[in-house]
Amino acid sequence: MQTLGAKDAKYSFGRLIDLARAEPVAVAKHGRPVVVVMAIEEYERLKGIELGHLDVDPSTGGIEE
Repeated sequence: MQTLGAKDAKYSFGRLIDLARAEPVAVAKHGRPVVVVMAIEEYERLKGIELGHLDVDPSTGGIEE
């Protein structure tokens, strides 16, 4: 996971979006990661797992629908 400083994230928001579409990006403030930005598809996938709508295959780590 890449980390961007809050100032870089603010002034390069387009870049942050592009990076987050590929993998989650941590945004750090005063050197400490405080939030994670991720693609909506990844968020929805995680939310589905949390709500039990999708099952994770423990043998592969993959998702079974």
